[in-house]
Amino acid sequence: MKIIGRKRECHEIERCVLSKRPEFVVVYGRRRVGKTYLIKEFFNRQFAFYATGVTGEKTAGQLRAFHTSLKEYGDTEKTIPQDWYEAFGRLKKLLCDPAVHREPVNDRIVVFLDELPWMDTARSDFKSALDYFWNTWGSSCEDLLLIVCGSATSWIIDNLLEGKKGFHNRVTRRIRLLPFCLKECKELLEHNGLSLPEPQIIDCYMAFGGIPFYLNMLDPRLSVSQNIDELYFKEYGDLHNEYHILFNSLYKNPEKYTAILKELASRKCGMTRNELASVKEIGGGDGLTKRLRELCECGFIRKYRHFTKAKNDALYQLVDPFVAFHHNFGPDNKDLSSWMNYVNTPGYNAWRGNAFEMVVLNHVFEIKKALGVSGVESEEYAWKSEKKKPGAQIDLLIDRSDGVINLCEIKYSNDPYEITAEEYENLQRRSTTFQNETTAKKSIHITLVTVNGLKRNKYAGIAMNTITGDDLFG
Repeated sequence: MKIIGRKRECHEIERCVLSKRPEFVVVYGRRRVGKTYLIKEFFNRQFAFYATGVTGEKTAGQLRAFHTSLKEYGDTEKTIPQDWYEAFGRLKKLLCDPAVHREPVNDRIVVFLDELPWMDTARSDFKSALDYFWNTWGSSCEDLLLIVCGSATSWIIDNLLEGKKGFHNRVTRRIRLLPFCLKECKELLEHNGLSLPEPQIIDCYMAFGGIPFYLNMLDPRLSVSQNIDELYFKEYGDLHNEYHILFNSLYKNPEKYTAILKELASRKCGMTRNELASVKEIGGGDGLTKRLRELCECGFIRKYRHFTKAKNDALYQLVDPFVAFHHNFGPDNKDLSSWMNYVNTPGYNAWRGNAFEMVVLNHVFEIKKALGVSGVESEEYAWKSEKKKPGAQIDLLIDRSDGVINLCEIKYSNDPYEITAEEYENLQRRSTTFQNETTAKKSIHITLVTVNGLKRNKYAGIAMNTITGDDLFG
């Protein structure tokens, strides 16, 4: 099958294939983002050995599954390994066989261990056995490419990427998979037979985000709104309970993670760490620091700075469309049982305006590309006036190293957006307030980001740049 997008990730995997040293590669990211699919398709499902952890199984069940995989790849032992040391010992013997499958480009022995965190059950010797396997043999086997993968990001970070013992400095490469951008979403939908206009793809992204697994569920015979109804709002829908399944699979104790997301969903512009720590259900300490880092790594939230405040006053903001959609319209919302009946209501139009801002925040690279400054270094900020009257708030500032700040105004409209006299005055006020309060020395370019472009009138000239929905597709 065809790999959609993922050019950077495929380039990294190719580098590992061409490497002249043993490679221990960690592929990680949130559930349903396509980690397993990427690795299997890149290698055409041909491995020297492949095994996957089994959800919900204890040590005996994990070893039984591993034994089954060993037999599939040529192991002749009939008994199930007694522990993980024996299991990895058999794997080593299997990989040393001259008949072992090697990938054709660089004659590599490719081993893929999928859903690794599930293999590490309570009171098992899995981590120490894997560590022993790598340190005593794998790390000196120049043609070995070991790829491990898992959705339980907390386990991956704690044990493989930032662990202070065992695997510390053992991992040679890390590949982080994030959701698709709009361009990749469009390519996947077209591959599946859905030729949607770009504004409808944006609507789809607002509900499902760039998650390939969700997008693959869309029925080409139905409209976007019908698909949302069938998949999410119907009790039998495949995504009706996905939110809870998602976080139970990612984190051992998901309650505090979902509490963070619930708070951030209620504060569109984000919250500081201290503000989050003051919420009873969330708490503070090192635990909060760890959870925020993990949510950032999965792409559920982003950490960003207020333009005029220090780094330790950073804000955390929800940027995952599916999570935001759930907190707006989830099963607890008894007033909304049908998306089709909600479409084109005032509430729906207000939601689209807020959801489009999240789309834009996830496509800053595409905005810079449309502005012709993709190669210019920049930092992205938000800003809120310290004064209540006249107040001003800017959701996205692109502070460029070439002496320009793009002050981005994000507007959703079914038609070309028209700047009225009132909006013209508001834009002038925001720009002036920002310059006065921040004493910014750079040139301020008001940049309008809207789906269907800008309607030309006598006020349109205030927008020095216009970014359209087409531009967001790169």
